[in-house]
Amino acid sequence: MRIPQRAGERPPKFRSLSVGVALGIAVLTHCAWARATIVERVVAVIGERALLWTDLMHRATPSRIQIRMQTRDPNMISVQEQEMYKEVLDRMIDDRLEEQQADKAHISVSSDEIDRAIDNIINQAQATQGRAVTKQDVLSEIHRRGMTEQEFRDELRRQILEGKLLELRVRPRVRVTEQDARSTYQRFAQDTREQQSVEVRIIALRVQRQAEPREFKARMALAEEIVRRARSGTDFCALVQQYSDDITTRATCGSRGPQAFSTLLPEIQDAVQAGKAGEVSDPVGVHFGPDEAIVVVMPLGAAKVPPFEDVKNEMTQRALVDALERGRKQWLQELRRKVYIDVRL
Repeated sequence: MRIPQRAGERPPKFRSLSVGVALGIAVLTHCAWARATIVERVVAVIGERALLWTDLMHRATPSRIQIRMQTRDPNMISVQEQEMYKEVLDRMIDDRLEEQQADKAHISVSSDEIDRAIDNIINQAQATQGRAVTKQDVLSEIHRRGMTEQEFRDELRRQILEGKLLELRVRPRVRVTEQDARSTYQRFAQDTREQQSVEVRIIALRVQRQAEPREFKARMALAEEIVRRARSGTDFCALVQQYSDDITTRATCGSRGPQAFSTLLPEIQDAVQAGKAGEVSDPVGVHFGPDEAIVVVMPLGAAKVPPFEDVKNEMTQRALVDALERGRKQWLQELRRKVYIDVRL
C-alpha cells in the first residue's frame, strides 16, 4: 500500500480521480455598501446524484497547492489547474461508480483495514529509508501534501475498496502468459538502458561524405588495424592519441564521461549493447554532422540488464498489474455506458 497521491498532484500523473457534479445554485447576498456572490454549481451528474463544484474543489485542494508551489506564472497555473480539475472529476466519477458496485456486492472497508494499510505504508517507508518511521512521520508527510488525516483515511478506503472490486470483477477476466512477461521485460530492458548512464571510449576516423570509395576503403582498413592492435593488447589510450580525429577526447582516452545511454548515436548504442565492458568493437560507420566517421567503441560501463530468467517473477507481476489496469479501465467504461453521466465542468 502506498501513500496516496491526491488528485492532480504533480509530477506523477495521477490515476483517474472523481465523480461528477450536478445542480447549479446561486446565492446572492446583498448588504448596504457591498455585494458578494457565492456560487455553487453542479459539475457532473451520475445517475440521479450530483457532484458539486465545492466537492471538486475540496478533493482538488492538495493538487492546487502542489501546482502553485511549482510555478508562479498565472497563465501556467490556470492551464494546469483546468487540466487537473478534469482529471480529478474523472476520478470522482469512477469512485462513485465503484461505490455503487460495492453497495450492490455488499463490499465495505473497515477501520481495521485502513489501520493495517497505514501500518503497511509505515513498514514500506522504513524498508525504503532504512530508518525508523512512525505514524506521525507519515501524517506529517500527508499534511505537507495538503491532506488531513481524515482525507488520508478516506483515500485509503477508496483504494482498498477498489482493490476488492478489482479482485471480484476484473481479476477473473485477466490471464497473463509468459509472452506477456517477456513483452514487459523488453520494455523494462529498454527503459533501463535509456535511463542508465554509460561511459564509452571512442576512436573516430573521419571520412569526407563525398570521399572516393578507395578513400573509404583505406579508412576502414585502418580502423580494422586499430581493432586488431587493441585486441592484441596495445593500450587503447595510446591508440586514441595516435589515430582519433576527435580532438576533444584525445586527452580523456576517447571518453566524454558518463552519458545517458539514450543520448548516444544509434550505431554506438548497438555497439555498446553487443559488447561487454572493456571489449573493443568492430569498426562502426556513423554520421558526425556534415561528415561520416568510422568509429571503434570500447564501452566501460554498459547498461546492465539482468537476464529474463532472473527477473521472470517480477516481470510476470508487472504484466499482471498492467493487465489489471487495462481491465479496470475497460470495466469502468462498461459501467459508464450503463449509467447516465452528464459532465458540466
